[in-house]
Amino acid sequence: MIEAAMIWNEPNNKSHWDPEIDPDWSRFAHMAKLAADAIRDVNPGLTRVLGGISPIDPGFIGLMKSYGVLDHVDAVAAHGFPLDWNLWQIQEWPRRVEELRAVTDLPIWISEVGVSTFGAEEVQLWGLKKTAELLKGRVERIQWYSLYDLPSAWPATTRHKEAEGSSYYRHFYMGLLREDGSPKLALEEFARHTPEIGLVQWFHFEDPGLDEAVSWMKRLGVTHLRTGLSWADRFRPNALAWFDRQMGALEEFDVTVTFCFTPEHRGLAPHHTSAPIVPEEFADFCAEMTARYAPGSSSLDDLSRSPVCSSRQMLSMSLPIQPRE
Repeated sequence: MIEAAMIWNEPNNKSHWDPEIDPDWSRFAHMAKLAADAIRDVNPGLTRVLGGISPIDPGFIGLMKSYGVLDHVDAVAAHGFPLDWNLWQIQEWPRRVEELRAVTDLPIWISEVGVSTFGAEEVQLWGLKKTAELLKGRVERIQWYSLYDLPSAWPATTRHKEAEGSSYYRHFYMGLLREDGSPKLALEEFARHTPEIGLVQWFHFEDPGLDEAVSWMKRLGVTHLRTGLSWADRFRPNALAWFDRQMGALEEFDVTVTFCFTPEHRGLAPHHTSAPIVPEEFADFCAEMTARYAPGSSSLDDLSRSPVCSSRQMLSMSLPIQPRE
């Protein structure tokens, strides 16, 4: 079900990793290497991607290289939103990509790029066309963010919140579909670029819109999708039942799963952006999810030889997680 595993999301953004706890990112680098090795041990053939950086900062990739992180992953990723949040213009995309290529020979994924309709839907339509023109053929993967607008009742995942002014509210208008499922102007244009351009859609715990999203993605011709499995959600009641439902619904797509979010009770601070108390626990979670949804070929061979093998059995393969105190 999984073609790639992404280790964390936007590690150089305080909305996803707290730099006050880990000012030199050494804790993050150690955790990322443990996670990458744990994924490899379960499935050596699975592509491991360093979590997409935002903002695009070659210096951060250089820092990860100095810590040895790039020796443990197969690709690096970056996120860019020049029409909404970044302090550079959209035509700079080729230069931003080349700045990353100057510090690493690994494949470069643009694992989130998008345009909000906060000001006007026409801006998103133009931005999608321009993004496709500037990025197609320049990077190994492009994934558009996102299918749905963020529901207005949810908070956006950011540490800045309303202090951002209008930038905060742009989070809620990034979809090709409105919150009620109605299409925006750019939806038809997006379908012209699939399957070359993939999609990003995060699903919250027990998301009621999962099946509708799957239906839309099939209609749009999407073949590769990026989503997430939350380490924090792993501690909720019925977590595995929800993970199984989510991943089962997405089994027809080539899925990049982002492993992210520290459980409050397992962080150095009680927040999902905190470095964990015991980084090996995050690696355990990555291994468990990989074994469950992307087991290595030897495990699959063993299971497929069983006379009672079924798709549900293959789905339910897991390594038990044992939280350390």
